[in-house]
Amino acid sequence: MSAPFRFPRFFVTSPAPCPYIAGKTERKVFTELSGNNANELNDALGRIGFRRSQSVAYRPSCADCSACVSVRVRAGEFAPSQSQKRNRRRNRDLVVTACKPWATDEQYQLLRAYLLSRHPDGGMADMDEQDFADMVEQTPVDSYMIEYREPTSDGGRGRLVGCCLTDRQGDGLSMIYSFFDAQHPAREGLGTTIILDHIERAARAGLPYVYLGYWIEGSTRMAYKARFRPLERLGPDGWSRFEPVASDKIAALFELA
Repeated sequence: MSAPFRFPRFFVTSPAPCPYIAGKTERKVFTELSGNNANELNDALGRIGFRRSQSVAYRPSCADCSACVSVRVRAGEFAPSQSQKRNRRRNRDLVVTACKPWATDEQYQLLRAYLLSRHPDGGMADMDEQDFADMVEQTPVDSYMIEYREPTSDGGRGRLVGCCLTDRQGDGLSMIYSFFDAQHPAREGLGTTIILDHIERAARAGLPYVYLGYWIEGSTRMAYKARFRPLERLGPDGWSRFEPVASDKIAALFELA
């Protein structure tokens, strides 16, 4: 006989400086994902705004701030903008493969270059090979490392230019972390390409949503998420559509270009 499902135990982190809003502190509520019910628990928590990091599901639980809002794209209803259509045409030749969650040195070197270019002072800037392997491989749920490679004339493995650690949930794809060649001279908008590909993948699989994580109104670092519509946000009464006010010029600067 299998053991009965046990309600998870939740914990709260100590306050720490907020990485997104100056002068604010953040706290997180979290629980462990383990056992035979890890996928089901991750699905249920994902629907109420939790994100996964290795074997932990977490969400903000700040005492005096509710700026972080969970957002997701309605994949089946997504209609790309003209710039997104151009992006897809420009990068349509990329060879995309959904791999098992196993970290490689090639992936790590791409991550290092990405962090140096985009987030040199971020919380992941000091991530070493073991940290990266833990991020990718320590997953108790259905996860994939989706690789984006340039084509070759002989059909061999081309140069790796993008990656995304992705969870497949019961109602969609959750983009855990993506990184790419931010300095590629001939491929602009690789980050946008990765999101567009996930939206297409979800729609083909009959999954209604692509989870993009958290969005903060006015945050330039998260402005790009407003470019993928229709978008839903999680509020006190559940998920609902919304039209975030975002400058395309600001969003383009931080858009995964």
